[in-house]
Amino acid sequence: MSGTEHLTVRRVGATLVLTLNRPEARNALSLPMLVGLYDGWLAADEDDAIRSIVLTGAGGTFCAGMDLKALAGDGMTGERYRDRLRDDPDLHWKAMLRHHRPRKPVIAAVEGHCVAGGTEILQGTDIRVAGESAVFGLFEVRRGLFPIGGSTVRLARQIPRTHALEMLLTGRPYPAREAERIGLIGHVVPDGTALEKALEIAEQINACGPLAVEAVKASVYETAELSETEGLKAELERGWPVFATADAKEGSLAFTQKRPPVFRRA
Repeated sequence: MSGTEHLTVRRVGATLVLTLNRPEARNALSLPMLVGLYDGWLAADEDDAIRSIVLTGAGGTFCAGMDLKALAGDGMTGERYRDRLRDDPDLHWKAMLRHHRPRKPVIAAVEGHCVAGGTEILQGTDIRVAGESAVFGLFEVRRGLFPIGGSTVRLARQIPRTHALEMLLTGRPYPAREAERIGLIGHVVPDGTALEKALEIAEQINACGPLAVEAVKASVYETAELSETEGLKAELERGWPVFATADAKEGSLAFTQKRPPVFRRA
């Protein structure tokens, strides 16, 4: 896939790197960006050679949220993509990971501002890395708006409720170290190295059995809201078939032979 004018795509080994590319607007969400994002998630899902996804932003910024000028009625760029939105009115929610979950692990590499819609997209990713000067926050209430990208549902399931409500109700900015402390992100690294760290994590994932990785991710999300008893039952249903795969046999054989495994998604 070639991306769009506001979303660039490149392959780094078995990792698909999606870059929000509208730095002059701090990567505010646009129609070309949303279309590119959704196409990127689908491309990763459909290509078995892709084992992980990294989402990042160009120009030292992750995403400053929705284009407020467009929201105020000034029109959103990318008129040539309007047919895509008419054909799939849910496309923007899928692009923002509200109504779509890629089966491959998604790692966020954040530099600079990751606020409003940026923090909402972040909650749809699986692993999160940020430069030490990165800033997070859900600013919607400060503008009389509602964070409708999923935050009032997801945030309190991902971090302690007291921190989730403070973030949602104050609309204040959170520096990277505080975001790490409350559990919103997993790694804080020197500025300019978030992508490097994200790709390092991606490579570790890529070296693992892809069927196992995808089954583990699916199990974590499928069982999140189940009771322990129901969750353990669902885990067995998801996990046992993995043991019967050729990849599982290859993993064990490679271990005994002291060599890297060669997984074939079989």
